[in-house]
Amino acid sequence: MKARVISGQAPGGNRTRLAEVLPLAAPFVLQIFPVYACNFKCSYCIFSVDKAKRHFISDRVNMDFGLYKKCMDEIAMFSEKLKVLRFVGIGEPLLHKDIAAMIEYAVSKDTAKTVEILTNASLLTPQLSKDLIAAGLSRLVVSLQGTSAEKYLEICSSKVEFEMLVENLRYFYDNKGSAQVYIKIVDCALEGNADEQKFFDIFGDICDTIAIEHAVPIHAGVDYERLSVNRDQEVTQFGLPVSEVHICPQPFFTMQINPDGKVVPCYSFEYPEIMGDCNEEPVHKIWIGPKFQEFRRTMLDGAKNVGGTCENCNIIKYRLFPEDVLNNDAERLKKFYTY
Repeated sequence: MKARVISGQAPGGNRTRLAEVLPLAAPFVLQIFPVYACNFKCSYCIFSVDKAKRHFISDRVNMDFGLYKKCMDEIAMFSEKLKVLRFVGIGEPLLHKDIAAMIEYAVSKDTAKTVEILTNASLLTPQLSKDLIAAGLSRLVVSLQGTSAEKYLEICSSKVEFEMLVENLRYFYDNKGSAQVYIKIVDCALEGNADEQKFFDIFGDICDTIAIEHAVPIHAGVDYERLSVNRDQEVTQFGLPVSEVHICPQPFFTMQINPDGKVVPCYSFEYPEIMGDCNEEPVHKIWIGPKFQEFRRTMLDGAKNVGGTCENCNIIKYRLFPEDVLNNDAERLKKFYTY
């Protein structure tokens, strides 16, 4: 197998100890949420929940390309380059008709050290692969839902030509140039040790890194008990030990721009608060604006002080990395977040 197995590790590699570098002049990670739609309904995802039962997500389905360009122009004004510009969100990025042009524009503006897409890859074709590679995509992150068409139907209620999916990923890998390919699968999409080995056998030679991640209870409304996998201990999505954390680090190093231009401070699907609107304010000004600063300052007193959404959020518990823990540095950091 050519790929390096990174199960149980941070997918992006070594992480900076967050408390030592705060406050940040620019986010480490800025997520672009290009389209609020998906062609799958994965059983562990919010798309398995009826839309009427979800909270507010976005006023628009697709991000307008003019708004997107405005955001990229403003991201280029940060005094420091982003570590990662990630195309993800609540949906499938490859559904956006301008996704390759979006990548190309972001790369042309030199916005980030890494420009990546997180996708289910079912819509990836040789032509789209050519377009994304030519656009300068740094990293393709692929989330798989099984090792057969039958398993895909069970996990995401969608018919997939599995062999075609594999060949399309092989095409991207064979023609990727300097781009990196990371392929992962969630444990509930596998049927024991033999299926795990099958996953590595099929995909281990058509990616650079590969991992098995874990289905964890991070979305309200999803019945995770029926997805339970026998484990020796409770673990995070990335296979690390779970710990109780009282300060969410995400607002201090990340932000997300939704299809309608609204900015949220974390990866939660239940937004604690809207930090700003890119239709009305520059992205780089929202990052250091009074609303974001007040939110961070309140968070340093503990998530329970921010409101019910943060107090009850499981993402802080199941997606935490040790390098991001701020508990012991909260008092020292408060002076940086005045408003």
